[in-house]
Amino acid sequence: MHTLGGSFLALLLQGEGGAVPDGTTFSIVEALAKSTWVARSVLLILALFSIMSWSIYLYKWWTFRRSERQSANFLEVFRRSNKFSEVQAVCRSLGDSPLVGLFLSGYTELTTQLRQSAPTAESDAHPKTPAPRPTLKSLPAVDRALMRASVVEVTKLEQRLPFLATTASITPFIGLFGTVWGILITFGQIGEMGSTNLAVVAPGIAEALVTTAAGLVAAIPAVYFYNSLTHRVKDFASEMDDFSMEFLNIAERNFT
Repeated sequence: MHTLGGSFLALLLQGEGGAVPDGTTFSIVEALAKSTWVARSVLLILALFSIMSWSIYLYKWWTFRRSERQSANFLEVFRRSNKFSEVQAVCRSLGDSPLVGLFLSGYTELTTQLRQSAPTAESDAHPKTPAPRPTLKSLPAVDRALMRASVVEVTKLEQRLPFLATTASITPFIGLFGTVWGILITFGQIGEMGSTNLAVVAPGIAEALVTTAAGLVAAIPAVYFYNSLTHRVKDFASEMDDFSMEFLNIAERNFT
């Protein structure tokens, strides 16, 4: 890349009739070494944004993959078991699945209502009288408990994603600021030297454009990371909605 840039610069100088020194090449490393403190600060900020966005993506990718695996195992246990108490026994080992949070919330509301509708002392005084079947007092209350748990789980899944959106939107402007600053410095040098020779102007312009390129390098992956992870969060939310309906159907068949 730097050899190609040097060749392009040499051709431009030849086209203007300027002398081209032997071995003239453009190096990004040299441009950064000669850059101003503003350009270095901009590049440092962009590097921090980029490192953070990559770290968040890798962490969330690993977390989502583990959650998907545990959700599949949880659904297998949930659909195979005949009692909710059997499902509760495996919840601790599958705690990374968002479905576990939904199940525990719905199960807590369910058991609370069933205890309230348990046989009273008067029915216990007549042992020959068959004990009434525990029933739910309010199925919508169970639904609300599941919805509340779903909101909590989605919020957990969306943690740190706003930073990716911020990186995608703000880093191009930070890079553009570095570019504008570099061009201002270049024009100032032109005014001091009284020359528009490309050999004088090119280093400043190159330094300015490096910050724009760095801004795009930080922003483009962040856009992909944010869209990819957001799509997976929507898949989790859809899976939680399906599980909530399945839980309510079971509760309605057995306790109403």
